[in-house]
Amino acid sequence: MAEQSEFMSKVLRLLTPLGEVTSKRMFGGYGVFLEANMFALVSKNDELFLKADDVNKAAFIERGSKTHGKMPYYSAPPEALKGWSEMEAWARGAAEAAGRAKKK
Repeated sequence: MAEQSEFMSKVLRLLTPLGEVTSKRMFGGYGVFLEANMFALVSKNDELFLKADDVNKAAFIERGSKTHGKMPYYSAPPEALKGWSEMEAWARGAAEAAGRAKKK
């Protein structure tokens, strides 16, 4: 099995306050899960994308975030990678979007 990238390790450490966040190799990068719901992904180019839906998508669009192909994941704002206080709202919003998608 390929070793986890340094960036992926950083993302997992950053998201620790959410709870037990895990990752799985997929899409040439990693899927990121909380309570069995995929709420983020890390691309093969070490970019973090967060799940978005009608509730939180506008915030990503306002920041100029790009999508990951046709998937409902938007690039995390660069400042969100600086620490939990910057990431918290983005990560919680993505986890909530993943939960809503699962209920549909």
